[in-house]
Amino acid sequence: MTELTLTANKNQSNNLLRRDVRFLGNILGEVLVHQGGNELLDIVEKIRETSKSLRAGYQPELYENFKQMVSGLDTDIRHQVIRAFAIYFQLVNIAEQNHRIRRKRDYEHSAGEDVQRGSIESSVQELKQGGFSAEDVSNMLKELSLELVMTAHPTEATRRVILDIHKRISEDVMLLDNPMLTLREREQVRENLLNEVITLWQTDELRDRKPTVLDEVRNGMYYFHETLFHVLPDVYQELERCLSKYYPEQKWHIPTYLRFGSWIGGDRDGNPSVTSHVTWETLRMQRKLALREYQHTLKELMGYLSFSTSIVRVSDDLLASIEEDRSHITLKKMEVWHNEKEPYRIKLAYMIAKVNNILDENKQDTRERYSTAEELIADLNVIDNSLRHHFADYVADTYIQKMIRQVELFGFHTATLDVRQHSQEHENAMTEILSKMNIVSDYGKLPEEEKIDLLEKLLNEPRPITSPYLKYSDNTQECLDVYRTIYMAQKEFGKQSITSYLISMTQGASDLLEVMVLAKEVGLFRIEKDGTVICTLQSVPLFETIDDLHAAPSIMRRLLNLPVYRQSVAAMDQLQEIMLGYSDSNKDGGVVTANWELRVAMNSITEVVNEFGVKVKFFHGRGGALGRGGMPLNRSILAQPPHTIGGGIKITEQGEVLSSRYSLKGIAYRSLEQATSALITAAAYHRSGQKEVFEESWEEIIARISEVSLKKYQDLIFRDPDFFAFFKESTPLPEVGELNIGSRPSKRKNSERFEDLRAIPWVFAWTQSRYLLPAWYAAGTGLQSFYQNNEDNLKVLQTMFRDSAFFRSLIDTLQMAIAKADLLIAEEYAGMSDNEEARERIFGQISEEFKLTSELILKITGQSEILDDVPVIQESIRLRNPYVDPLSYLQVQLLSELRELRDQNGDDAELLREVLLTINGIAAGLRNTG
Repeated sequence: MTELTLTANKNQSNNLLRRDVRFLGNILGEVLVHQGGNELLDIVEKIRETSKSLRAGYQPELYENFKQMVSGLDTDIRHQVIRAFAIYFQLVNIAEQNHRIRRKRDYEHSAGEDVQRGSIESSVQELKQGGFSAEDVSNMLKELSLELVMTAHPTEATRRVILDIHKRISEDVMLLDNPMLTLREREQVRENLLNEVITLWQTDELRDRKPTVLDEVRNGMYYFHETLFHVLPDVYQELERCLSKYYPEQKWHIPTYLRFGSWIGGDRDGNPSVTSHVTWETLRMQRKLALREYQHTLKELMGYLSFSTSIVRVSDDLLASIEEDRSHITLKKMEVWHNEKEPYRIKLAYMIAKVNNILDENKQDTRERYSTAEELIADLNVIDNSLRHHFADYVADTYIQKMIRQVELFGFHTATLDVRQHSQEHENAMTEILSKMNIVSDYGKLPEEEKIDLLEKLLNEPRPITSPYLKYSDNTQECLDVYRTIYMAQKEFGKQSITSYLISMTQGASDLLEVMVLAKEVGLFRIEKDGTVICTLQSVPLFETIDDLHAAPSIMRRLLNLPVYRQSVAAMDQLQEIMLGYSDSNKDGGVVTANWELRVAMNSITEVVNEFGVKVKFFHGRGGALGRGGMPLNRSILAQPPHTIGGGIKITEQGEVLSSRYSLKGIAYRSLEQATSALITAAAYHRSGQKEVFEESWEEIIARISEVSLKKYQDLIFRDPDFFAFFKESTPLPEVGELNIGSRPSKRKNSERFEDLRAIPWVFAWTQSRYLLPAWYAAGTGLQSFYQNNEDNLKVLQTMFRDSAFFRSLIDTLQMAIAKADLLIAEEYAGMSDNEEARERIFGQISEEFKLTSELILKITGQSEILDDVPVIQESIRLRNPYVDPLSYLQVQLLSELRELRDQNGDDAELLREVLLTINGIAAGLRNTG
């Protein structure tokens, strides 16, 4: 394949991107010839050129010829054509990722004294220019908190082995920027890339089985090992460098404000494979990873710290600590450092042994191993102070301080693991437990207020409500075992290993109190004799649907009015975590209403908790796709109302977002740098007392737009009896479940009800079929209800777009979705629907709404074309579409053949395989599809 055609007027940096794409495309072309002969390459090129011509100008005759060309492919060739386009997108994605890293380097190389927008230095510079003193900044940093939480939601269609190949290709392509390469070295790079692309061609993109939960844990840990253990401390170091530059009068050590958490191995909502045993194994695997990283770093330090007492004088504390270790730790002969004049190496040998001994069950003497991460930090501080004692402070800053930061961030647990479960599971367990203890015969049938009164009473009583002598059902026993596992985890891995218990489908205060009562049974909550409340696990409500968001403020008020609950929050540093679901709220109410109701809920909840002197940490359950709240990390931070971030922010990092943000160190660094910059900017905005620009009249306008949009959305999604059948038939929804991309079922229950379908496959299927319906549908009708072809009303909307961060973010999300959607291709998918009347009616509604939404976005933004204000993304989408189109047409053909065969009780594994390959290819082409 040849390169994507780029406009001629590009700067040198973009020419390098074009070079890389051409280079990789030519290599792929060689591989196609090598594997399938010139015939394969000729067919691929012919399809590509025709697809490009259609995008340049639609011609009905050419369109029909194109479809016939695709549908007429021989079966063997068809399979290879699908893989050719899919792999091409993988290579283009690699080139674009590398280009992001290159652009940052190019900027830093040519900017001179200029500071890059969105960098950490730009935000610190703005603090200084804004009149913030060093004390102001120091106090602000103590309140900053951002936790990024990896999840195992099944939206990552790429196998780990494929990502490993991608990484090697990326590293080789990066070498092309080295001007010092000789001609032979460049030839060697090309040979390496040819080998890697052949390997990619001959490696199966599809998993042969669903991953287990522990497979998903390993996949998540990959990013810690590859990038995060090394990049995250660098982000802290850069912030400290910038603060020292602009506030040199103060010595800076940044408190921990940015860390990673995980759901993988703890999220049991709808996933029966996540058991208490799996959660324990997850924690053990995470600890092993952290210890392995420390072992590696300590061994590296032995190579650096060769200081000799023949030349320098080390501190007495260092020598004393070595003697203390000698008296309790016996090293193997090969582990001992025999040169007594190199004390740092002697000390490091003992430190390595103490890390190794953590996993040795025979080492019960706590003096032979580290019991806590703080003990390792204490030893590192001894080394740090000694180095400074003989003026080796540069070495201390470069090596020791980085490792101290690593241990502060990752401890002995790598990432804090959240536990999540559906509220109904707790109610079922509580009903059985209370019945067996003759406390109440059927707890589940009690009115909400009676439940609250009973649970409050149980929390205040010291007596347990479970007994080891009673036999419980398997579900109830597993529910109890989870709490015992959490208790043991906090003892074994530290209190930070698990701190939050998330409750899906929270619909009342009792849902949180049930978790607390069950936590009390194992000692995670207790009231001491003097009345002191000890609480090391917080109940975290997850408000997902529109109704749940409406109820959230009153639920929190009811809880905080309970003295025992207030005391539990006080025990957690007066901080209440609350999760908001972007996926289910969108599926429930559409993109406009979901975004508006989430904003309203955040404001209302913040007001409520502030009444009780409590800070709230909002946990934003964003997906990677536009229809699930997906957006760049820094934008998702800046999109929050500033007064709602006081208690910190948590954000989920899901699916393909992980590989696109954290597989390469350069991109991981830039993503986290931008997040830090956004966090500082938002916090400064809040502390300065500035109010968000959002007039009262705008609130009424958007509320009305939301109301109309909600009705339009639900009229189709919930009230049209033919809609769900149309959705299943005109998208690859049934086949997505066969892709083996996640351990969790795609439905909460074994049910064909729309309500039980998870939001992830809902969005994934619409994106595959090029509708992207969840990301834009009903927005046009909502906006039109205010606009009404009135120019004065349009000026109001244009002012809101200019001045309101919320409204601009909403419109930008809509136009991104409109730009990626393609209703011409979506109509081909609609053709698979059997009910002709329903098909024409429903697709007609979708088409009309798409046209209306597109027109209004252009009017509001003042653009001639969608995304004119973001030409880089506009160009990327425009150039990608012709390469995705053939895969879409092939997918429709293959789905039709497969479904017809299955309707006759037949099947074809190879046909299914081809369908799944098109799903992978389209996901790679469109990106952020889940």
